[in-house]
Amino acid sequence: MRKPPIHKSFLNAFRGVFLMLIHERNFQIEVLAFFVNLFLIFYLKLSAIDAALVLIVSFGVLAAEIFNTAIEKICDIIQPEFDKRIGFIKDISAGAVILMAVASVIIGILVYCKYI
Repeated sequence: MRKPPIHKSFLNAFRGVFLMLIHERNFQIEVLAFFVNLFLIFYLKLSAIDAALVLIVSFGVLAAEIFNTAIEKICDIIQPEFDKRIGFIKDISAGAVILMAVASVIIGILVYCKYI
């Protein structure tokens, strides 16, 4: 199979983010939190390092949610019926998202407390 041109690859990737935004409630909430962070970065005039930390963990949460959703969708295709093993896979995938979210809250507290 030939690789698509690079612009097609980028379009496919952005389509994937758009599909997440339309279909996944948790992703919508996390994107809202991302925009709140963007607002706070400019409103509180965060230093470049503090802004970078906030952006890194914000994008980390979004990426973790995308990976989690991909894993869940694959599991649903492989085993549409309830299976304890698939449940375990889905739980640990969701666990990665919650760990990243907790890390982002901790970093947010550490960064924003200097500015408030």
